[in-house]
Amino acid sequence: MNAHAELPSPVMTRPTLRGLPRTGLRWLLWLAFNTFALYLVVALYAQGQMAFALLGLVVCGLASYLFINRRLYAQRYIFPSVAGMLVFVIFPLLYTVGIGFTNYSGTHLLSQAQVERYHLSQTYLAGERFRFSLHHSPEGERMRVDKGEAGVFVSPPLTGTPEPDAPLVLQPLESAAPLGEVFSVRDVIQRRKALEQWVLQAPDGSLLRLYGLREVAAVKPQYRLQSPGVLVDTRTGERLTADPERGFYIDEAGEPVAPGFTSFTGLTNFARVLTEPSIREPFVQIFAWTFAFAGLTVVFTLAVGLVLASLLQWELVRGKAFYRLMLILPYAVPAFISILVFRGLFNQNFGEINLLLNGLLGIRPDWFSDPALARSMVLIVNTWLGYPYMLLLCMGLLQAIPRDQYEASAIDGAGPLDNLLRITLPQLIKPLMPLLIASFAFNFNNFVLITLLTRGGPDIIGATTPAGTTDLLVSYTYRIAFQDSGQDFALAAAIATLIFILVGAMALLNLKLSKVKV
Repeated sequence: MNAHAELPSPVMTRPTLRGLPRTGLRWLLWLAFNTFALYLVVALYAQGQMAFALLGLVVCGLASYLFINRRLYAQRYIFPSVAGMLVFVIFPLLYTVGIGFTNYSGTHLLSQAQVERYHLSQTYLAGERFRFSLHHSPEGERMRVDKGEAGVFVSPPLTGTPEPDAPLVLQPLESAAPLGEVFSVRDVIQRRKALEQWVLQAPDGSLLRLYGLREVAAVKPQYRLQSPGVLVDTRTGERLTADPERGFYIDEAGEPVAPGFTSFTGLTNFARVLTEPSIREPFVQIFAWTFAFAGLTVVFTLAVGLVLASLLQWELVRGKAFYRLMLILPYAVPAFISILVFRGLFNQNFGEINLLLNGLLGIRPDWFSDPALARSMVLIVNTWLGYPYMLLLCMGLLQAIPRDQYEASAIDGAGPLDNLLRITLPQLIKPLMPLLIASFAFNFNNFVLITLLTRGGPDIIGATTPAGTTDLLVSYTYRIAFQDSGQDFALAAAIATLIFILVGAMALLNLKLSKVKV
C-alpha cells in the first residue's frame, strides 16, 4: 500500500497539462482584443472624437476587467446586455444632454481649432498667374512653370512630405533634367490635394502655389495668428477675435465671419425654450396636444376594442371566426401603408370621405388645413390602427371572467351598463394597466403617424421654429434638428432633454399609481 501511495499520480497532472494550451489561447485572444480595441480608441481620439473614444475605452475596460476577475465570472453572461445598454441607451442620452448645453447647429459644426486652421489656410492672389504642366520623370513627378518673358522653369521631384516652410526652388529648363510625358487634366485632378500642399520658389524669391488645374500663382496667407483666439488680416490689418458666446470669429465691426464653431453656452437653450414666447408657446401647445393625443388614443382604442370584444362574446352572434378575422385584419397590414391610404381618403378635393360627405351633406371639411379637423383626423386614423391590439387583449381577458358573475347580476336586475362598470372594467383594468401605460408611451412618440399623415401641419402662426398643430414632441424635435430651421441641433437636444425629464416623471407616476414595484 505504501509503495503504491508513493507513486506519482498521472491523473493529477493531465488536466493541468491539457489546460495550458487552452489558457494560452484565451490570453492570446484577450491580448489581441485589447490591442485592436486600443487601436480603435486611439484612432477615434486622433480624429477628435473624444466622446466616442471614451465610450470605447469604458466598454473595453469593463470587458477586460470581467475577463480577469474570476469572482465576477457569472457577470460575463450579462455583460453583452450591459454593453448594449451603455452604447445604445446611456451614451446617446448623455450625448444628447451634452449637446443641449452647446450651440451645435448647421452653422456651428466645427471646433474652434478647426475654424482657426480654416482661416489660417485662406490665401489671396498677390501676383501674376503662370501656366504649369505636370510631367513624368525618372526621379518623380515634376512641375514645368512657364513665366513668359522670364523663361520656363522646372521644379525638383515632388517626393517626400510637402513642407510650406521649405519651398521647392525652381530651376531653368535648360539646366534641368529632361522631362517625361505630360500628365492629363484627369491625372492632375486626382493629384490636386497633394499638389496644393507644395510651395514653389521662383528665382526672384516669390512663392507660387497651385491656382486652378493649369495655373500657379503668387499667393499669400490672408490671416496670421497674433495670439490665441486673435487673427490679423495681412492685407488690411483688421483683427478677428473669437467670441465663444456667438460661436464665431468677430471682425472689428462686430460682424461674424463664417464658419462658426461649437462652444459651451450653458443653460441658454433651455432658457430659450422657457422664456422666448415664439418658442415657449408652440412648445407648451405641442406638449399639451401630445399628452391629449396619447391619452385619447388609449381611451378610444380601449373603448372600441372592448365593445367589439364584448360583441364577439355574445352567444347569439354567428360566424364569430369570420368577424374576428376581419376585425383583426387592420393589425396585419403595415402601418405606413394604412396611413398613406388614409391620407388619400381624407384628401380635401379628391378623397372618398369628402366626396361622400359632399354628396350627403354638401360639405367638404378642410382636414389638413383646419387645426381641429386635422387633430380629429389623426385621432380617427390612430384609433383604427390601434383598436385590433386592444381587441385581442380584451378577448382574452373577458374569457377569464367567470360567467356566473353575470348570471348573478342578471338575477339582481342589473343591466349591461351595470355589468360593464361593476364587473367587466374592475377585472380588466388591473391586468391591462401595464399594457395601457406601454400603449400611452408608444403613442407619446408616434413619429411615423404624424410624419406620414400630416407632416405636423397645419403650422402654428408666429413660431420661430418649425412647429405644427398636429406635431408631437418627437416630430417637433425632429423638425427643429433636421428641417428648415438651420439644423439647430442644440435647441432640439435641449427640448429632447426636457421631454426625457417629463416622460420619466410621468412614467414613475404611472407606475406608482398602478402599484408596480420599481
